[in-house]
Amino acid sequence: MIGIPLGLAYANAYEWVVHKHVLHGAGRKRRSFWSFHWLEHHRASKLNGFRDPDYERPVFGAHAQGKEALGVALGAALHLPLFPIAPFFTATVLYAAANYYVKHKRAHLDPEWAREHLPWHYDHHMGPNQDANWCVTRPWMDILMGTREPYVGTEREREDQARAERREARKAARAEAA
Repeated sequence: MIGIPLGLAYANAYEWVVHKHVLHGAGRKRRSFWSFHWLEHHRASKLNGFRDPDYERPVFGAHAQGKEALGVALGAALHLPLFPIAPFFTATVLYAAANYYVKHKRAHLDPEWAREHLPWHYDHHMGPNQDANWCVTRPWMDILMGTREPYVGTEREREDQARAERREARKAARAEAA
């Protein structure tokens, strides 16, 4: 049974490492398979107030959601050989992979839900530093590694929202004057 808490901790660490070093490391290189994360997912999230329309599409396809699902499934499958010797650990890792995908998808389809239930992930996309807050499901590794940078509910977020509202008001005034 010790495999369950170990699997949860391991999965959170795996999520942190892959997000930081693969999706933001290799993912910043345009020709990399992982570039979908930075070039498609981050761009769509920033432009749409955290919402990523890719998640409205069917999961199977050569788009950001499809590539993410493939990566999660392959990452989970890599752990299957451990099942005979560590069944609780392996089952927990498989649960964590499915949980990651479900929560990440819901978050980018429902930004208000994400802001309330996964603020650390909302902070990752909408905060000033997209090279922090690497965890999606739980902020454990970000806290442990010192990469948790709160944004939701801070003065900085309030200032950014006020600035965005002023920008929208100017844009509407220009459109009305035209």
